[in-house]
Amino acid sequence: MNKLHEIISSSSDTNQPMIPSLSSNSVYLGIMLAIVGGFLDAYTFISRDGVFANAQTGNIVLLGVSLASGEWKQMLNYIPPIGAFIVGVLVSETFKRPKVKYYVYSSRRAVLLLEFFVLVIVGFLPQSVPNIIITVCIGFVSSLQISTFNKLDKWNYNSTMTTGNLRTATQAAYKVFVEKNKEAVAQFKEFSVVILSFLLGAILGSITTLHLGDKSIWLAAIIIFISLILYHKDRGYYRKKSSSN
Repeated sequence: MNKLHEIISSSSDTNQPMIPSLSSNSVYLGIMLAIVGGFLDAYTFISRDGVFANAQTGNIVLLGVSLASGEWKQMLNYIPPIGAFIVGVLVSETFKRPKVKYYVYSSRRAVLLLEFFVLVIVGFLPQSVPNIIITVCIGFVSSLQISTFNKLDKWNYNSTMTTGNLRTATQAAYKVFVEKNKEAVAQFKEFSVVILSFLLGAILGSITTLHLGDKSIWLAAIIIFISLILYHKDRGYYRKKSSSN
């Protein structure tokens, strides 16, 4: 709340727009991405037979169970989402390479733009499309989001899964209430807000998926698009050529 008050106050003084320009580690961006993370998990769970597409831990466990029990055909269901997640990480790293960044002025905005288009395309796919295609697409954008936006203020966090965030928030709460550590107050507040945002996203995803069906994923795409607009509003998508060239 103090940060929000500072932004509003500074905006009033300089006659700037009230909406902040988001940075990659901004708590505001973290909130929006966490809403999307919770939304996508609820979306795939309800519309795609109880599958969580964001977290690959379950897929690896189920892959191990299939291998141990000799269910080779079932095993094939878990390999594509894991592979899509790996590809997403590689794409995220590729955007950071100097040769790519020369043309794509903001690699993080390029990732948000790619995530937006993938979610829009998923919304056009009919219910008859195999579940594996949907989970692969969402696993891909999930890994893009995790790999690219992994800082909340100055701390590591995850916008598509909440276990680590819950651990961090609990540790910060212990430091605040037991050790009387004032520096941990901001960490506790910010991670608590992100956890609640993930929960909000799950609620929103559940309600909209039940009422709107597969196309409800476009709401998550809209949130990503808003994040794209707000993220470094003053920066271009592509590096401009200097006037001397």
